[in-house]
Amino acid sequence: MSLVARRLEESGIVTVVIGSARDIIEEAGVPRFVFVDFPLGNPCGKPGDRAMQREIVTLALELAGSAIAPRTTLQAPQRWGNDDWRDAFMAVGEHNRDALARAGEARRAYQAANH
Repeated sequence: MSLVARRLEESGIVTVVIGSARDIIEEAGVPRFVFVDFPLGNPCGKPGDRAMQREIVTLALELAGSAIAPRTTLQAPQRWGNDDWRDAFMAVGEHNRDALARAGEARRAYQAANH
């Protein structure tokens, strides 16, 4: 996404990337970036939380119109809630190993049947 944003900017199209992987996105040199400190895969907020999603998209639109320097990063003030997700995010252990293996098998079967 970062490389696409840079290419669009070269063509005169304003872009804003919203994401959680700050180090990666900033290293790629996107022109405008709204950083959200959320679990990966949730750049616009909690699923179903339309107010939070609207606030984050509004920040991105405001940044599109107000950024005056290249590589501008804005940190969104929204919080996921408590920080318990940090300890459990993408954790693999005995408590979930079988469930993850089953989910992987189901995903591979779905992909084989649909590609």
